[in-house]
Amino acid sequence: MTVWKTSMRNFLAHKGRMALSAVAVLLSVAFVCGTLVFTDTMNTTFDKLFAASSADVTVSPKAAGGADDVPENARPASLPAAAVAQIEKADGVKAAEGGVMSMSVTVVDSRSRNMGSETGAPTIAGNWTRNDLRSMEITSGHAPRGPTEVMVDADTAEKHHLKIGDELRTIAVTGDIEARISGIAAFTVTNPGAAVVFLDTATAQQKLLGAPGVFTHISVTADSGVSDTRLKENVAAALGDGAAYKLQTQDEAAAANKDSMGSFLDVMKYAMLGFAGIAFLVGIFLIVNTFSMLVAQRTREIGLMRAIGSSRKQVNRSVLVEAVLLGVVGSLLGVAAGIGLAVGLMKLMGAIGMELSTGDLTIAWTTPVTGLALGIVVTVLAAYVPARRAGKVSPMAALRDAGTPADARSGWVRAVTGLVLTGAGAAGLWAATRVDEASEGSLYLGLGVVLTLIGFIVIGPLLAGAVVRVLGAVVLRLFGPVGRLAERNALRNPRRTGATGAALMIGLALVACLSVVGSSMVASATDELDKSVGTDFIVQSSTGQLIVPQAAEAIEEVPGIEHVTHYKVLAAKLTNPDGSTVDEHITAADPTYPQDLRRETTAGDLSEAYGADSMSVGSDYAALHRIEVGDEMTVAFKAGGTAKLKVAAITSDDTSVDQGAMYVNATTAERYVAADRMPQNMIMFAAAEDGREKEAYAALKSSLAGYPQYKVQNQADFKQDLKDQVGQLLNIVYGLLALAIVVAVLGVVNTLALSVVERTREIGLMRAIGLSRRQLRRMIRLESVVIALFGALLGLGLGMGWGTSAQKLLALEGLGVLEIPWPTILTVFVASAFVGLFAALVPAFRAGRMNVLNAIATDG
Repeated sequence: MTVWKTSMRNFLAHKGRMALSAVAVLLSVAFVCGTLVFTDTMNTTFDKLFAASSADVTVSPKAAGGADDVPENARPASLPAAAVAQIEKADGVKAAEGGVMSMSVTVVDSRSRNMGSETGAPTIAGNWTRNDLRSMEITSGHAPRGPTEVMVDADTAEKHHLKIGDELRTIAVTGDIEARISGIAAFTVTNPGAAVVFLDTATAQQKLLGAPGVFTHISVTADSGVSDTRLKENVAAALGDGAAYKLQTQDEAAAANKDSMGSFLDVMKYAMLGFAGIAFLVGIFLIVNTFSMLVAQRTREIGLMRAIGSSRKQVNRSVLVEAVLLGVVGSLLGVAAGIGLAVGLMKLMGAIGMELSTGDLTIAWTTPVTGLALGIVVTVLAAYVPARRAGKVSPMAALRDAGTPADARSGWVRAVTGLVLTGAGAAGLWAATRVDEASEGSLYLGLGVVLTLIGFIVIGPLLAGAVVRVLGAVVLRLFGPVGRLAERNALRNPRRTGATGAALMIGLALVACLSVVGSSMVASATDELDKSVGTDFIVQSSTGQLIVPQAAEAIEEVPGIEHVTHYKVLAAKLTNPDGSTVDEHITAADPTYPQDLRRETTAGDLSEAYGADSMSVGSDYAALHRIEVGDEMTVAFKAGGTAKLKVAAITSDDTSVDQGAMYVNATTAERYVAADRMPQNMIMFAAAEDGREKEAYAALKSSLAGYPQYKVQNQADFKQDLKDQVGQLLNIVYGLLALAIVVAVLGVVNTLALSVVERTREIGLMRAIGLSRRQLRRMIRLESVVIALFGALLGLGLGMGWGTSAQKLLALEGLGVLEIPWPTILTVFVASAFVGLFAALVPAFRAGRMNVLNAIATDG
């Protein structure tokens, strides 16, 4: 009980000094809990949607593995309408209704503006059925009654200001469907952002599936008292042909849809938790520094406790109880802040098009438990070393000294350990650059990153002495005696300076590493494009949609175009000369493709691969299966027949463009795959006639103005688009890393604030002998700047080392150009100085306001 009382008294007495450590715990816990609540809410939203929209039993073609399983020609798999009559005869069936659904569509308004989601959610077209009433209701107008009417969901109508009577055009693989809005239907559960349009059944069958009398699925409703499982058995018996149909109960259909979303949600969840973990790691340094300094400042108090009978364990336990109190307070506030953060994320997602209702806010019991456990455990672990150090101080040494004595032996052990870890990590990074397989090198890279990071953290105090002196000579000496005082203050406790700088080092190391990798990827891809891409224009969808035939025809008719190249991808089973069989994809293209994309060959002539019954393979595939030019391969097209093709060329896989691609003439593929099963173009290329590039570029854009899902790019556009995509990804990562950097800045603030308290008497004496308030504040600001620059220098250097090693692995995948983004590196370094200035504002202001006489009279 005495230990508890002492801990409570100390905690409350130093609550101001604990505040920033509590904020660090709060931020880290909030990020973890916010992530868990946000992803759990998304899961709840999709679970409700899938459960509400699934029939008691759903019958679909056996080939359709799920909502995203669309054949190569973008027409969903279908089943005959006659199956509806068979199902209606089954026992326990109350009703059966055929449905049509396709996600291979684009919906535009009268001005050809895309009505789809900008968040990646699908655009869905289908027919309106009774099953849709499970999750939707018509709020105005009526369902479509003919080919000139269409109904749209209320969220899309509100977002794009659509109303009844407005014209919409649905672009499908079989042609465009022009109709006016006859009704608006609202979701009775949350719609996460999909745009949905409904056509009448006949139009949906003809335009979305290409044939009358077929459906993509059949929704079956059970009679009263009949279970879904029993109904499924009865329907299966009525259909007879189990090989042709897939049957799912409501629970099974919902689970299948959930699985298709699960991987995306899991990636997002664990990525965000990873960044929260980085923030926790940075927070550990803040907490270690806080308790180390508090223990040092209370050395006399601890000595008195020991002198009157407190044991080492009691002193140790007292500090750890304070850490528990800090962890509990920070974690409780963090859990509450995390729920607020999740709501904020939901509002943000709503602003960009993904609707998430706060009514679905899901707070599982595990979320606050996880937040509290993490916050308390991390805080206690961080405080353990300072607590042990406090327990080891003898009563007489504590009464004599103002601080804990340094342990010279532990300093040498730390230095040797740090050098060994750093050396081992550097060896791992070097080994990663010398491997022949990227998978093998990634293990060395990961090991090197972890060991060098730990090594730099351990060796931080040793590095602080050398690096701060260099920075002091370059930066601080310009400020005369005040600068020298700031340098000596930073060097006074290298362990503290090292820990404070290490917190900033971690975040900036990741920033530097990702900047190097991102810049190298862009530079490598740009270099590869310059060397290999010969076409003038590239047409493709940014969302991966295939190019519908009417858009392809529009491209063909553009004036000023010398040639157009079609590029299709077909799934096939390959039988190799060694007898092995492999599922692969074959690229069917026009013979002009080698002009559009220059590919080096290791054997044979690529132009001959576009001859009749010929093909090419990649060099890695050829080496694996011992294939040589002239060998014959059996290619069984999954959408058609089987061909015997001769290998006429082997292309080099030392590239990042079309790596591993196998080419065949589109005409050859058409001989084995029926026209109605031939895939649509994945991408198209066009070359302009000499001197007509600008005219052709403008004409191409004009011809596809009615198809906003496709982008027309020249080579400059393509490179800029690649740069923008990488830049957007890096910006997201930098935004997530900002949490760790904010916590690191709090660490600098806390270190300086406690340092000012620790040096109260010294500051008073300096003021008494003539140091002005302005000089005092400048001294503290310069000390903060040099600590921030120390952390930045270590972090940027370490990150560039990681990034360089990672690029060497990427070179094995064809990304062979190393580019150090010096403008970014220098900007971050300079920005670190401003971070240091910002961090010192409050401590410097408080130091300047000290009463000189009171400061001199302070004990300690």
